[in-house]
Amino acid sequence: MTPYARRGVHGQTVEALARRILGGEIPEGATLDLVALQSELDVSLTALRESLKVLAAKGMVDARQKRGTFVRARGDWNLLDADVLRWQFEGGRTTEADRALLHNLAEVRAIIEPAAVRLAAERRTADDLAALDDAIRAMGEDDSDAAHAVAADLAFHRALLQATHNELLERMEMVIESGLAHRDRIVHSSPHSENPVPAHQAVLDAVREQDPDAAEAAMRALLDQAGRDLERIDGDDETEGPGTQ
Repeated sequence: MTPYARRGVHGQTVEALARRILGGEIPEGATLDLVALQSELDVSLTALRESLKVLAAKGMVDARQKRGTFVRARGDWNLLDADVLRWQFEGGRTTEADRALLHNLAEVRAIIEPAAVRLAAERRTADDLAALDDAIRAMGEDDSDAAHAVAADLAFHRALLQATHNELLERMEMVIESGLAHRDRIVHSSPHSENPVPAHQAVLDAVREQDPDAAEAAMRALLDQAGRDLERIDGDDETEGPGTQ
């Protein structure tokens, strides 16, 4: 699914409502007061209703006669939607719900990426290897900041999925990318994270050698390192106490 285009008042209204719902400000089951929201967001009723249609398509809201428009249960939300993931993680916060979703994402990656990298090792082309080399090179630049490191990591994992030459696996980029970007922002902003280059280089070396077993093993080691980084930062936050996130 193509990500929702963030344009104009309509796009801003969609995102404002989505973040309130995802953050729990508007809880599950709550009936929306459209007149109050229209006034608060300073938009027309037509624009508000059009925005709610976007959220309804993602399973977040619904409308019924006599009840009006209401927030659906979280179990009905399309959490694999790229926009829903992006809305969950944007805003510079890391809530308990965010952390739970990050750990769920880690489990999904542990299922998908080791299998995907086996295909990449078997099917990679010269262009695929060039894209992976570029990502590794960017990842290792000494003067890079957190944003640059995040972009390089995303480019690497995107190139790996594309190297499978499986159209459906390539689309998994949209599921993984938002959560991975948020995890990377947390990790790369910490002075305690491990150097990501050696683990990624090991994956690339195995893909280059067209060795599926070595590629899978290297990917599992990379994912283990990613998990250690996140657990270490979680531990740091708990040690620092509340109000430090």
